[in-house]
Amino acid sequence: MAKVHPGRFTADIEGDFVVFLIGMRINKLWKIHKWLPVAMAMPAMQRAQAADPSIGMLGQQGWFGRTTILVQYWRTTEDLMTFARDPRYTHRGAWKAFNRAVGTSGDVGIWHETFVVRAGDYETIYGNMPLFGLAQAGAHVPVARRGERAQERLAHRDAS
Repeated sequence: MAKVHPGRFTADIEGDFVVFLIGMRINKLWKIHKWLPVAMAMPAMQRAQAADPSIGMLGQQGWFGRTTILVQYWRTTEDLMTFARDPRYTHRGAWKAFNRAVGTSGDVGIWHETFVVRAGDYETIYGNMPLFGLAQAGAHVPVARRGERAQERLAHRDAS
């Protein structure tokens, strides 16, 4: 079980970073032969990402259900796009397999959203939590270091 850090913490990360949300939705539960290969493709990508810190992924967390979501933090969009296109990694093959097997049938939905966050343009709070989210990808620091209130933590960016 993950160690809980009692108290209030926030995240601190140097420079710009990218938040990448990606997932799938099982639209037709009975078509396991369509959605299971899609679901199984992600762990291989995650293993490749974890095995090579030089690719620029800072951290990730995921949740599996009918709608699956994976939240990843990347240093740059270039790092993310390089991973997606590089034939050394499994993404390209998984994308081609999805298009062949599912295509536009509607059996399985996939999605992603990419957000570029400029240095200091974020606010986080973690109360009595294990390392999580941006605090796991960056630095996990006491709230007082960046401000006691959300407004102060956001204003901190202007002081930098």
